[in-house]
This record gives sequence, structure tokens and C-alpha cells, in this order.
Amino acid sequence: MAMAGTSTTTAEVETAAQRDRRSRIVQAALALASRGGYEDVQMREVAERSGVALGTLYRYFPSKVHLLVNAMAHDLERMSSRLQRRTIPGETATERVEWVLEKATRSLQKDPNLTEAMIRAMMAADASVAVEVAAVRSQMSGMITAAIRGDGPEGPDDAEYAGVLQDVWFARQIAWLGGRISSADVWRDIESAIRLVLREHA
Repeated sequence: MAMAGTSTTTAEVETAAQRDRRSRIVQAALALASRGGYEDVQMREVAERSGVALGTLYRYFPSKVHLLVNAMAHDLERMSSRLQRRTIPGETATERVEWVLEKATRSLQKDPNLTEAMIRAMMAADASVAVEVAAVRSQMSGMITAAIRGDGPEGPDDAEYAGVLQDVWFARQIAWLGGRISSADVWRDIESAIRLVLREHA
């Protein structure tokens, strides 16, 4: 029999505990990635830092790739939440998308080790990581489509525009991490893509 005054069921407590455990795991992975990139994210150390058993960690995340792609989705979700609390500046769709993707680019480039870890995980992701990759793409698409529409309704092609632009955005991050282009080149190429894709919205 439940104690008087207890309104939370065991299932709800377990769900809350699981969410807390997952959050600790992701935060530990982000800290390790920020310290030394992809190679520094070792599952045993993630388990130790987050205070979970190694077997428990693998039940949540079957591999380092699963974990880091999930961490990227988590990072983008936080960025999206911050954007939702403010009005995106810009008179046109092009200006608003430029503002959002510049913010995202600067956020990643502030921490090259973390960016390297997450992008490498995205590149290594196979079909078994499809759900996590879809979460990353959904977060990116949501930010871009919100910027495109501004205060208006979502257009029939906005999701396609967002898909193209995020593909360019990811490709330029990969080139930057590989040392093939500078950070200035990254933004020049992304800005060009935005203007070409959204020119009918200008």
C-alpha cells in the first residue's frame, strides 16, 4: 500500500532516475570529448565519471558512436531551447537562417575537441545509430525551419531547404576539422549556400 501523501508511482520514480542517469552519462561524455576529442571518450571512464556500472552504460548506449551522436543531439537541443526563448533577428528568411547557423557554427568552433568527437561519431554512424542520427537532424531542421518561417507558417518546402542547408553545414564542419579550410571559409561557404537556397525568400 502506498504511504499517505505519496503521489509519485514507482514507475515514475524509475523513469525520473533513468533520465537522470542518462543525463549524467551524456555530460560525462561531453566533458571527456571536450578534454581530448573522440579518442578520449572511453566507455569505462564515462561509466566511472557518471557513477554507473559499465554494463548499465552499454544498455543505454551500445557503443561510443551511439553515445556521442546522442550527446550531439542533446547539445543541439539545448541550443534550440535557448533560441525558442527569443525572437530570431532578421527581416528575411535568409537573414534569420544566417543568424542561427552562425550561432551554431561559433558554438561548435569554440570547442574543437568536442566538435571533432561529435562529427567523427556522426561520420562513423551506421544503420544501428539511425535513431540518434535522426534526432540530430531533427534538432538542426527545427532550428532552421523556425528561422525560415519567422512569425509566419511553415512553408511546403521549408523542410527540404533545411535538409540541404544542414548537409552543407555538416560538410563544412568536417572540412574545417580536417584542416582543409579555415573557419572564415566555413562561414563564407555556409552563407553562400543559405543565399542560394533561400533566394526566393529574400
